[in-house]
Amino acid sequence: MTVRLTLVPPAVNASLREVRFDAGGPLDPAGLARAEALAPAFRPATRAYASPSARCLGTARALGLSAEPAPGLAGCAMGRWRGRTLEDVAATEGAGLAAWLSDPEAAPHGGESLRDLRVRVGAWLDALREEAGRVTAVVEPDVVRAATVHALGVPDATARRLDVRPLTAVHLSGRGGRWNLRIGEPPTG
Repeated sequence: MTVRLTLVPPAVNASLREVRFDAGGPLDPAGLARAEALAPAFRPATRAYASPSARCLGTARALGLSAEPAPGLAGCAMGRWRGRTLEDVAATEGAGLAAWLSDPEAAPHGGESLRDLRVRVGAWLDALREEAGRVTAVVEPDVVRAATVHALGVPDATARRLDVRPLTAVHLSGRGGRWNLRIGEPPTG
């Protein structure tokens, strides 16, 4: 059995534009319009999932997907940094921010570490690998990073080196106890 998973980061919202730790805000009008314009490019999936954030669920709807919210695909829990700008956190908690940026096990914000995120997302991925079919998941950029790191079996710190652009696609295929990354395909679901 092979599962073909397409991970799609959501369209932008005010938090992304303001370099802010997302507080669950919806898509902005420009992000919604961009997602709706891409909808015809998405192939029907056997199943569709989404991070439970308003931004991801809104993107999934705009893409024409009937996505089930998946708690295992939630973005990293950012604790007291949620809703704050990166600039504000750097000014008030510089040492904590530096620790978070350099150590995947650090969680100075009182939320979830990047390692914990990767383990949670990895558990969801590994359970999915036992199924077959085409799956599309609209997920937060940090979830794309965590899934890719898990699938490739590379160190957690690698996640910091992965750039994830809105409304692109990462294709993973899973079978035989492993994941493969497919690079260079258009963002079709």
